[in-house]
Amino acid sequence: MTLAEWFDDYEDRDWQTATSGTVRYAIIGLGWWATDVAVPAIADSALGETTTVVSSSREKAERVATENDIPHAITYDEFHAGETTDAYDAVYVSTPNAHHHEYVTTAAEQGKGILCEKPMEATVERAEEMLETCRDEDATLMVAYRMQTDPAVRRARELVEQGFIGEPVSVYGHNSQPLLEMIPDTDQWRLTPAITGYGTSVMDLGIYSINTARYLLDRDPERVQAMMASESEAFESLDDERASFLLDFGDVEMVSTATQNGQSDSQLKITGTEGQIELRPAFHGECRLHAVRGDRRADFDRAFGAEEEMCEEFDYFADRLLTDGAIEPDGEHALTDLRIIKALHEAAETGTVIDVEGEPNCRS
Repeated sequence: MTLAEWFDDYEDRDWQTATSGTVRYAIIGLGWWATDVAVPAIADSALGETTTVVSSSREKAERVATENDIPHAITYDEFHAGETTDAYDAVYVSTPNAHHHEYVTTAAEQGKGILCEKPMEATVERAEEMLETCRDEDATLMVAYRMQTDPAVRRARELVEQGFIGEPVSVYGHNSQPLLEMIPDTDQWRLTPAITGYGTSVMDLGIYSINTARYLLDRDPERVQAMMASESEAFESLDDERASFLLDFGDVEMVSTATQNGQSDSQLKITGTEGQIELRPAFHGECRLHAVRGDRRADFDRAFGAEEEMCEEFDYFADRLLTDGAIEPDGEHALTDLRIIKALHEAAETGTVIDVEGEPNCRS
């Protein structure tokens, strides 16, 4: 079988075990990602439906509900008070980072399944509290790493696992976007340290390279180094308008860059002793896989946009809820990313190599 034929033989949704059932969602936080991507993704999903939307603004919640034929629209206070709690089985938390804690806590106490956007929270300590609450309440928590259900990324993981590139040697990652062109507001939450957490470029963009590399390599970094800088006025309260960093996985070195003030681009490349795989574009939708081994070259011709990636993610989560299946990107997995990012900022501040705290949390 040629490499191209092997790509063509790919099995869609190799993770799916549920054949029926529906998970009813309450979407908490109605920013553009939730309304433009998550709502249509759930509508297109096989195992989910949105029954409740939750916002600080009743007017906005009612408008989104009306436009999308969603039965219930409530405020944050009403969510905490348990309004319409019988109308949904799980929540999708899509608020800014520092507000994940309160909504995850309430959902856990309500006995709901929880799909929380990444990063898990603004700080390691707040994420640890969230995780402890979910454990105490026996609540299912998944963190929304949509790349882990993208077909191109899953195929790339198979290539690494099956030795197509030999032994992994190095990784290069990059993620950038012109944030203020996309959202021309210098008071937005991604530029507010108390809400975004450990900076902006690594928390919002670099996390894609970090987590996808962890997923593909099936291992976690042990030590990190970093350099960060902020020069533009809009980024003056943050230390990482741009960032470059090194992750030491023990036997694999990763170099990565991220910036919220650059041309939109994303890529992740893993080089091995016998071959190379590259995801480019990687994280902004339309993820494409390119593979090389000697004179053998092929592209995996399955490019999912962001809405399709989210549809896969919602159905993966629903599948796990309906079957009590194990979730790979759970709270422990996501907590490791925050520990890595915290260490990166400490490394940049001190100019030293920093050990990543916590126990290893790879899939094995």
